[in-house]
Amino acid sequence: MLASISLQSRWSVNLAARLLHLTEKVYFGAGSKLSVSNMSAPAQQQTDRGKCVFCRICDGVEPNNILHQDDEFVVFPDIRPAAPHHYLIVPRHHYIDVKNLSADHIPMVEKMVSLSKEVLTAQGGCESTARLGFHWPPFHTVSHLHLHIIAPEGEMGFIARGMFKKDSFWFVSPETAIQRLRQKM
Repeated sequence: MLASISLQSRWSVNLAARLLHLTEKVYFGAGSKLSVSNMSAPAQQQTDRGKCVFCRICDGVEPNNILHQDDEFVVFPDIRPAAPHHYLIVPRHHYIDVKNLSADHIPMVEKMVSLSKEVLTAQGGCESTARLGFHWPPFHTVSHLHLHIIAPEGEMGFIARGMFKKDSFWFVSPETAIQRLRQKM
């Protein structure tokens, strides 16, 4: 039994690394140096607002098609949409990722989910066909907390279905994220 679990874990990590490699090519081109090892190194994670692309978007420095903004969050389309409606809900405050949150952040995650559904509906998307989730570290390309809402999930391509596979080793639903945060209590 233990050997099969170990084999399955190695298979999942290998698949995640391959998906990360494909993501790198899609988002950044062939010359990029994105990898699991350099993404997971805390010393290399961006915390300076001037260097974080999402902080720059939130601050109005980086141009983007803002769909919603308030005192807490900014919502804008993903640069490489996986479906006709693919939006990112980003807190203005810089949090590295969902794994670095605590149980105290659960209300913020719940607000992100609620806001994502409001924006999707306002943009003509259907909540019942949407996939919501966070990339689970170290499998993210931007070290700033962001919630994906993708709809309709039936129109996601093959690579996108793998990258945004619900409750996989690398992408978790908001419900799973909240459950993991509650375990930190």
